[in-house]
Amino acid sequence: MKKYFKFEKHDTNYKKEILGGLTTFLSMAYILAVNPQVLSLAGVDGVSENMKMDQGAIFVATALAAFIGSLFMGLIARYPIALAPGMGLNAFFAFTVVLTMGIPWQVGLTGVLFSGVVFAILTMTGLRETIINAIPYQMKMAVSAGIGLFITFVGLQSSGIIIKNDSTLVTLGHITDGPVLLAIFGIISTVILYAIRVPGAIFIGMVLTSIVGMLTGLIHTPNAIVGQIPSIEPTFGAAFEAFKDPGQLFTVQFLIVILTFLFIDFFDTAGTLVAVATQAGFIKDNKMPRAGRALFSDSLATIVGAIFGTTTTTSYIESSSGVAVGARTGFASVVTGFCFLLAIFFSPLMEVVTSAVTTPALVVVGVLMAANFAEIDWKKFEVAVPAFVTIIMMPLSYSIATGIACGFIFYPITMLISKRHKEVHPIMYALMILFILYFIFVHG
Repeated sequence: MKKYFKFEKHDTNYKKEILGGLTTFLSMAYILAVNPQVLSLAGVDGVSENMKMDQGAIFVATALAAFIGSLFMGLIARYPIALAPGMGLNAFFAFTVVLTMGIPWQVGLTGVLFSGVVFAILTMTGLRETIINAIPYQMKMAVSAGIGLFITFVGLQSSGIIIKNDSTLVTLGHITDGPVLLAIFGIISTVILYAIRVPGAIFIGMVLTSIVGMLTGLIHTPNAIVGQIPSIEPTFGAAFEAFKDPGQLFTVQFLIVILTFLFIDFFDTAGTLVAVATQAGFIKDNKMPRAGRALFSDSLATIVGAIFGTTTTTSYIESSSGVAVGARTGFASVVTGFCFLLAIFFSPLMEVVTSAVTTPALVVVGVLMAANFAEIDWKKFEVAVPAFVTIIMMPLSYSIATGIACGFIFYPITMLISKRHKEVHPIMYALMILFILYFIFVHG
């Protein structure tokens, strides 16, 4: 096992990998609760029952997709990156595809399945890996730094430390509220532990926050440890139902659905892979080793997830929390995967992992990823502009893909004006055109 994952080469051991895998799991376990709520359109009034997906089945599908996806990434690509159904893509599926377009959720899952197959084909041709390697080093650093700000903002918002405001869009939350105070306690505790170099500081901080939350009554103490496993029958294989009526698949709407899934997943995944690989020190000569395997694992996970009955399964930026506590190999992803499998049996314990518990991890990891600001040559305006736009647009647009799109439109332009166009890979010009068309036809 040690030889396969090359523990010695990466200066790691079972303790670091297991702790990293557990930390990653705790950081992204929220998806087990959130995904069923989003895809079932829970709380949305006036929605017919046939438009809603079964929450129990989605819970199991989410756990299984995360289990198999993380195994693929760990065993095939040997990266400490875990996978699960992606946030944002699930909201697009539920509120745009099903609720707005009126496409049956079964047909929507077929679209997810198609996007996974197309991704697998593109990966086998080497196109996806070529695109990632064509991205300039400093833009990779900008993507990583931007994601750091993005996940920090997500953590602060989900915990209530930052809330919406009609006048200023966002503002400081009610810091005397119990859950907010608990999140603040978690951040301070984790920062102190990390500052004094306590091994596994982020993981310990999450555990401490959970314990304090239960002792103060801010986190519900589970009444049971083991719960009954819901049936996956309502969603399993539903992606194939559309083939009974092929006419549903030959429409402009269905094509838009597939292209949107392809676009968002590609650049969310690319951004996540680059960010985590950079943090772990894997990027060599501006290239990511085994990138093809990582992308292929991601594609297979999407296909399997669609068959189980959930939206696009993608690489999670929360994996950076596991890397922060020492994870360096795919063994950590295997650990995370089995945690998701076990979660099916211990669903009541998931109540403990609230936003107040995950916020400290996201904030501290955001700080660590912000170190990539130093890798950007801010004195060169032609580089500073696209880098800054990439970084700032991620949290402001609440989308990794949108931040990348905006920055990658500016990069060829500023380099061209500065007469450095020969340094720009042709793929970057192609991406600029693609992103412009995306904004016109999808966000226009």
